[in-house]
Amino acid sequence: MDVKGAFKTVKTAKMIGILSIVSPLVLGLIVCKLLEGKNESKDIKIERMAITIGESMTSVPVISILLSEIKILNSELGRLALSSATVGDLASLILFSFISVHEILTTSIPSTILSVGAMILYVIALVFVIRPFMFWMIGRTPEGKPVKDIYIYIVMLLAFGSCLYAHFFDRSPLFGVFIFGMAVPDGPPLGSALVDKFECFVSGSLVSLYVTTSAMRADPMRLSVDPDGAKFSAIVMVVAFMAKFLVTFIPSYCKKMPLKDSLAFGLIMTSKGIVELSIFAGLSDNKIIQNPSFCVIIIGMLLNSTIVPILVKFLYNPISRKYAGYQKRNIMHLKPNSELRILACVHKPENVATLIGFLNATCPTEESPNVVYVLHLIELIGRATPVFIAHQKGNIAAGRSYENIIMAFNQYEKNNYGLVTMNAFTAISPPNMMHEDIFTMALDKQTSLILLPFHRKLSFDGSMEVEYNAIRKLNCSVLETAICSIAILIERGNASTKMSSSSYDVCTIFIGGKDDREALTLAKRMSKDTRLNLTVTRFITGEDRENNLMIDCEVMLDDQVIKDIKHSQTGEYGEIIYVEEIVRDGPQAAKLVKSIACAYDLIIVGRSYGVESVQTQGLSEWSEFPELGVLGDLLASTDLQSKASVLVVQQQHFVNTN
Repeated sequence: MDVKGAFKTVKTAKMIGILSIVSPLVLGLIVCKLLEGKNESKDIKIERMAITIGESMTSVPVISILLSEIKILNSELGRLALSSATVGDLASLILFSFISVHEILTTSIPSTILSVGAMILYVIALVFVIRPFMFWMIGRTPEGKPVKDIYIYIVMLLAFGSCLYAHFFDRSPLFGVFIFGMAVPDGPPLGSALVDKFECFVSGSLVSLYVTTSAMRADPMRLSVDPDGAKFSAIVMVVAFMAKFLVTFIPSYCKKMPLKDSLAFGLIMTSKGIVELSIFAGLSDNKIIQNPSFCVIIIGMLLNSTIVPILVKFLYNPISRKYAGYQKRNIMHLKPNSELRILACVHKPENVATLIGFLNATCPTEESPNVVYVLHLIELIGRATPVFIAHQKGNIAAGRSYENIIMAFNQYEKNNYGLVTMNAFTAISPPNMMHEDIFTMALDKQTSLILLPFHRKLSFDGSMEVEYNAIRKLNCSVLETAICSIAILIERGNASTKMSSSSYDVCTIFIGGKDDREALTLAKRMSKDTRLNLTVTRFITGEDRENNLMIDCEVMLDDQVIKDIKHSQTGEYGEIIYVEEIVRDGPQAAKLVKSIACAYDLIIVGRSYGVESVQTQGLSEWSEFPELGVLGDLLASTDLQSKASVLVVQQQHFVNTN
């Protein structure tokens, strides 16, 4: 749980987080008072108080798991829900601590002083001794290397010790380990190492067994034993649910959040899961709540965990609504001499030189500068909540890899002073939801091009050095939605160095279609650089065109772009060579592409999304990476003996509202 983030969050999240714990608790206590019997025993009062408090809780892990399952963890709604839940979780921890102290105080003042003093001493030891000790472990671990196993064992022993310590001073063992967990530094290398070591065993085996055995203890046949207790539990559950839902729905809707989003947000904040189950199971084990009440609670939690995710998924779908391309955000439709906004995504340090080399090749000028937004994407490991960081210029010092990445792009901006504006961001999120961060950034900054690194690292001779399947899945997700134009950059060897040299050769292969037109427009912009020698190679069939209206419209657009290229062979652009090659089938195209690949430093092709061409017929059946298109896949193949880098371009998926 991000404790610091709870204090830095917006006022709306703080207010909702506090209200989500206070309002169901207050209304639950009112229900307790209204349903109180004349000769009610102390045990019944304690049971009903415990149920009310348990139903009022807001749990960050439960909400985080729900958001992950429905894949909206790092959406705007997901971030608001996690911020509010974090505040609510801390508020409930403080509130329940005061209630516990008050109960002990009514029995024995010396034991109260001892218990409170022991907990204060424990927190001080965590903050000033154990947490610095864990940072010392991190400092002793070389960057990029795993934490030593001995450090993992020490942390686990400390966690078990915290349970025993809390139990010895009449506190719940869960309380001790919960406080200890907040002191463990999140993320790599220590937090992620703990997750890697134990998540599979704990989540895959222990949690399933615990949930099953806990639910088996609920016996519906015994509801008739205590009908009043079962009735009270059902009423408090409904009251707490409605109170929590309304105090989260109403403020968010009043803050101009759409109705469906507000309803989904309210449902998310009412979700129940493993944390609440463990609390009520512990109360049942200690005979604080009886089996009829426990049975009703289990049934309520089962209904909640089944219905809430379905309703939230129905109400909130950010992909279909938010990211639809109703505005043209691509390079072709940029106004003359307008700035080019590029979102460059970085995963690994080796991506930096490749991206900077290409950005230098886009030829920014004072009349048409580049605005580059660098998004460093890091996998979320060892923490529950995603993080988005906007880096301030001048506040980055050399050190760890992510700092060196930002510094490299800062230096790129300085080397192109007046021509390039650079802003750096870091997003820490699950791999299967990183595309949300990319889409949100691209929309907020109104970028025309998203630049993605290829998931394979290729050596100078074209052989594969390393492969990252998570990056490939991310690239496919971004291409599928394409809220603006997308480019995947495949580097071979030291192509980035060549693109920064005094002269380099670029070839654009043009067949036809919107993706090829977008690729050609980008190449035309790059040709303004006098160091660049651009060759445009068009594949034609050499046959008469069919009189089909849709084909003719596309061909007319293709001819217009080629006409502009022919007219641009002299003038403000650098040297442009236009070549036409007659290609009648796929094998002939493959042979020609292989010969072209050996003669250039960079080859730019369109993905040709949704375009069927005679020139590439049959090649798609042999594609290894369909996301690169037919020609892109052919050029990225490790079998191709080439030293040329490849840029595969896809134009934005535009929704025509007319």
